[in-house]
Amino acid sequence: MSTSLTPRTFLVHGLVAGLVGGILAFVVAFAVGEPPIDDAIALEESASAPAEAGAHSHEEGAAHSHGEEEGAAHSHGDDEAGGITRGQQAGPGLLTATVLFGLVAGGVAGIASAFAVGRLGGLRPVASTGVVVALAYLAYTVVPWVKYPPNPPAVGSGDTIGERTALYFGFVAVSLLAVVAAVLLVRALLARGPWLAVVSGVALYLVVVGVAAVVLAPIDEVPDSFPANTLYSFRVGALATSTAMWAGVALVLTGLTARTWRARQADELRRARAAAL
Repeated sequence: MSTSLTPRTFLVHGLVAGLVGGILAFVVAFAVGEPPIDDAIALEESASAPAEAGAHSHEEGAAHSHGEEEGAAHSHGDDEAGGITRGQQAGPGLLTATVLFGLVAGGVAGIASAFAVGRLGGLRPVASTGVVVALAYLAYTVVPWVKYPPNPPAVGSGDTIGERTALYFGFVAVSLLAVVAAVLLVRALLARGPWLAVVSGVALYLVVVGVAAVVLAPIDEVPDSFPANTLYSFRVGALATSTAMWAGVALVLTGLTARTWRARQADELRRARAAAL
């Protein structure tokens, strides 16, 4: 392995890739993820409006004396929760969240790629880096999304949020550990043939996550009255946002790795020619 492709180099490359991925995720989330959230918030407000109106009509004519309270309760889109408005959440808040997550994901992917170089058979650094990011995307995003697809606001009980969070991240942990075990199995079986090794690794991963998917309790708190198109749009938007982030990480990280690798090879070639003279 080239001495220029150190863990520090991969970490820096990963952070740059994560920054780009986070910005891409923000663009996609703002374009396709925020509209379904606004629709869900509107549904939540419209559903709570009749109940609040009944609660405020306990005296004749009292319904007209709560203008300020009702205005505050019904302005979810402009409401300030902790001093943050809905517009700030969908703008600077969303950008901050996606960039921070991108930096973490990119940094972890960079370190994992540094560890993987030279340990995935005959794959070169660029190829092994691409494999690492692809596996991270599948194990962290796609597979958990299939088991526990995200729900928009107004869906889910506040009393079960702790249980739902534990189930989701528990499944994510199983998925990540399973993909690590699968990679180790592939490495152990490579001497017997690449096809056997890869098929065995894929089978191990599918069995582990399949068992986990059956054992872990399902989460189904979407009311029958919730519009299917809003739910579908929100879930697709969430997946598209994560996909954009990982795509940005993959493109930038592999691109920077390829540039460093080519520069190192060119430097070694110059040194070899100089030594031969």
